Amino acid sequence: MTAGIYAGRARLKTLIIERDKPGGQIRITSEVENYPGILNVSGEELGLIMRKQAEKFGVTFRQGIVESVDLKGDIKKVRTVDGEYEALAVVIATGTVPRRIGFIGEDEFRGRGIGYCATCDGEFFTGMDVFVIGAGFAAAEESIFLTRYARKVTIIAREPEFTCSKMIAERVLAHPKIEVKFNTEILEADGDSVLRYAKFINNKTGQTWAYESKPGESFGIFVFAGYIPQTAEYAEQLRLDEYGYIVTDENMRTNIDGVYAAGDVRKKDLRQLVTAVSDGAIAATHAEKYIAIKKERLGIKTEESHDTVQPGKLFLDEDLREQLVPILNRFENKVGILAILDEQQDLSNEIKSFLEEFVSLTDKVELNVLYKGQDPEKEKSINAEIFPTFAILGRDGGYTGIQFHGVPGGHEINSFILALYNVAGPGQSVSEEVMSRINGIDRKVNLKIGVSLSCTFCPDVVAACQLMAAKNPDIEAEMIDVARYPKFKNKYSIMSVPALIVNDKDIVFGKKTISEILDIIEKV
Repeated sequence: MTAGIYAGRARLKTLIIERDKPGGQIRITSEVENYPGILNVSGEELGLIMRKQAEKFGVTFRQGIVESVDLKGDIKKVRTVDGEYEALAVVIATGTVPRRIGFIGEDEFRGRGIGYCATCDGEFFTGMDVFVIGAGFAAAEESIFLTRYARKVTIIAREPEFTCSKMIAERVLAHPKIEVKFNTEILEADGDSVLRYAKFINNKTGQTWAYESKPGESFGIFVFAGYIPQTAEYAEQLRLDEYGYIVTDENMRTNIDGVYAAGDVRKKDLRQLVTAVSDGAIAATHAEKYIAIKKERLGIKTEESHDTVQPGKLFLDEDLREQLVPILNRFENKVGILAILDEQQDLSNEIKSFLEEFVSLTDKVELNVLYKGQDPEKEKSINAEIFPTFAILGRDGGYTGIQFHGVPGGHEINSFILALYNVAGPGQSVSEEVMSRINGIDRKVNLKIGVSLSCTFCPDVVAACQLMAAKNPDIEAEMIDVARYPKFKNKYSIMSVPALIVNDKDIVFGKKTISEILDIIEKV
């Protein structure tokens, strides 16, 4: 973000390609207290402020995933799933992702009690016991955050002491809701649909001990055991150290001219917000000098000016609107959205505003807004039972089986667009084998997917279920934002997302492919 701000201020034509929301790692940090000049701010808020700063200086944002790069020529090429971009200079600031430990049960219960983001999933463990694995800054900070929800937080640290700053370590040790077990490691975790059991070992004495949840309860395990640099796309062209971090000089230059690295992705001793900001500023400043020389040599004229980006609307910013319009123009048929709102709930106004803003982008989607009790027949036609809600209607005005409870913002905007795309056509391609299995379901099946808008796994499950609903009239798929529908959350004791409920009875947790979901349906 800082590299973008400095490049924009230097009047360079600047594009930031983001895989996710702006801000990267900082956006899942609950509180930032160590940034000079700011007493306290949430990481997400800081990320949004920095994005507005960048946009003020004309920086363009695109959401996308980089598939490959060609960095060795004068013109650098960056290929994403949506197309290819060319530039004279590239700053790589792809950061890191949480490292898995590899204990028994870690993969099986990921998203079903085992998490890596306290900000995303912490609320699901309200009133429960939580274990935090790790002894560094992230483990200490997130443990304090989790005390907002958890009955008790136990830190499992294989080291004999914390590896973070003394100040935050003292805060953790003094906290009445936190217990710390040093020289301890987790061996395994087990349960049924959620966690029920965990086993630990003291690596000094060799003594093992187990934790079992109380009858009818579960618990949580959050892993903060370091990070893995996201450098796979660059490994063949850039020099990396033995851990996969990009090697740079003090000016953020890599082994390839015109390519820079900034932030947690590069080799350095301290990975903090303040050092990431410094890296970004240095990288952009030296990129500016490099570009000026390269333009002169290549005979490229410098643009005299560029326009600033106007801020977007409440739900859909300018960048997202630009990306949506060409997708909506590909729709082969008109589709409808029927919203049944509840005047007693504030969420209804949010849903209405979101839908009105969305349909203003295209004439391929028609919106009909009603209120609960206004037209019982229409409510019955979409099987409306949870309010507020809105359903997608096909070209004939009939119910497609696809329903949303909540505003499909955040990550869920993707599943919402895919649902419309699959109904309007041409739709996603499906293998003959999977299509045969979908068509083979000849009984009524209702799929409710409990999600969090900050969950990165949820959209895939929602999209898979709604794709099946678009293909088979006997299947119904409903996205439900559990944070906004507490009765639904409490009914199924949801503490992790995605949560898939089949026919209001059977519940499974975690990311599932369409084949895995079909396996579940076929067994019910």
